[in-house]
Amino acid sequence: MNLSSGMITLIVVGTIGLLALMYLVSLYNNLVTLRNRFKNAFAQIDVQLKRRYDLIPNLVEVAKGYMKHERETLEAVINARNSAFSAGQAAAANPSSGEAIKNLSTAEAALAGTMTKFLGLAEAYPDLKANQNMLAIQEELSSTENKVAYARQAFNDAVMTYNTSCETFPGNIVAGFGGFQPATLFELSSPIEREPVKVQF
Repeated sequence: MNLSSGMITLIVVGTIGLLALMYLVSLYNNLVTLRNRFKNAFAQIDVQLKRRYDLIPNLVEVAKGYMKHERETLEAVINARNSAFSAGQAAAANPSSGEAIKNLSTAEAALAGTMTKFLGLAEAYPDLKANQNMLAIQEELSSTENKVAYARQAFNDAVMTYNTSCETFPGNIVAGFGGFQPATLFELSSPIEREPVKVQF
């Protein structure tokens, strides 16, 4: 059976069109996968942040009995913790929101500053430094800080991979049509704040 040249052309064009469509679908699915990956990575940060937010009031409660004259500092720690907790909930609800991630970064930087001040003042109280509950909470808090830093790095890596796929050709075309927005890195605003809070006396 002989096929006309028009029929051959139609088959070739149809095959190319089908392959192009399959490639675009593959790009779209890849962007969905990468977006889900960075959202999952943020969920890991959220778990560690909540654990830390639960530890901070316990630390302050133990310190209250020793640091009676540091009420303002203790209240500042709790207020900063509450602000960071609220910002964390907003970011967890929508890790794709650049504003939510930036607000969390700002709140975390403020919490780091108040925790550094609090722990610096606690140095002046030898009985507090020797308290077994305080030591146990500090050890758990230190471990959690390391996990937060690790989870933040994993999130930022996932965001970088996703953003690169959204920005490079031909992924940028699919991202534009598919409504994929760039994600925001979870960064702290100053080199000092990038360091984990030191919780050892």
